[in-house]
Amino acid sequence: MEPVDTDVNGQAEHDADASSGATAGSADAPTLGELLLAVEELWPESLAENWDEVGLVAGHPAAPVTKVMFAVDPTLEVIEEAVEWGAELLITHHPLLLKGVTSVAATTAKGRAVHRLIESGTALLTVHTNGDSAVGGVSDVLADALGLQDVAPLTVAANGLPEEGIGRVGDLADAMSLGDFAARVFGILPSVAGGVRVSGDKDGLVRRIAVCGGAGDSLFNEVRASNADVYVTADLRHHPASEAREAALNGRPYLVDVSHFASEWLWLPAAAAALGNVLSDQGHDVEIQVSTTNSDPWDFILTPG
Repeated sequence: MEPVDTDVNGQAEHDADASSGATAGSADAPTLGELLLAVEELWPESLAENWDEVGLVAGHPAAPVTKVMFAVDPTLEVIEEAVEWGAELLITHHPLLLKGVTSVAATTAKGRAVHRLIESGTALLTVHTNGDSAVGGVSDVLADALGLQDVAPLTVAANGLPEEGIGRVGDLADAMSLGDFAARVFGILPSVAGGVRVSGDKDGLVRRIAVCGGAGDSLFNEVRASNADVYVTADLRHHPASEAREAALNGRPYLVDVSHFASEWLWLPAAAAALGNVLSDQGHDVEIQVSTTNSDPWDFILTPG
């Protein structure tokens, strides 16, 4: 698995040969069913939250898979990218159908997505909160990118190992100012219109860091219990953020609010590499690539001054 870099627009840059393939001996292409077993080994469905909808959305288990694409969102643009590349499987973090539906007619965006997937022979697989919770999941990758040590879950998974669960908390090797830490966060994420928002004393020292890739404002109790100096997450709404500031002890935890898409995109290259390693060990030959589509919904932002 060759590394995938991000450009200033937050999109992945690939050389013509940057796709990854397993090349072990007499490798062959697995069926979709065999590939699902490899995914289950890495991100067990039992780790998904009870409200979540993960697993296979479209696709025939007997179909061979030679190309897999990873993406954050199963948008029409992402699906077209996967189809044009020739992927037989698209693995996305976010579900296409999280809520119940009574129709997948091609009169809606989701209906058109389902039709395009089936008509093109492209399977869709969702790895959502099971990908958040698992070892090496979304928040683990975010914590590692920030240089955190002695990392533990913010909330332990009900059906997993002690080191599995939603969110992570750990320590920086050395304390730094909130301003410098926020700059570190900004530097590791793909660049998107919303940037990074920070609440707290810019010169205040921080060392213990809590993170949750994606929307994490439901975890403030766990963040406070972890004694974190700062909490990095996405989609912080006005009232939960305001209440967290009111309840803060000596101003802590400070808050760093990032793009939902950007916080979860970091996981894609790591996930692609992990799946590539498993398939290679099993003797399968599969090309794996990360989508170059920036599916953050915002295009530009206006700020004072």
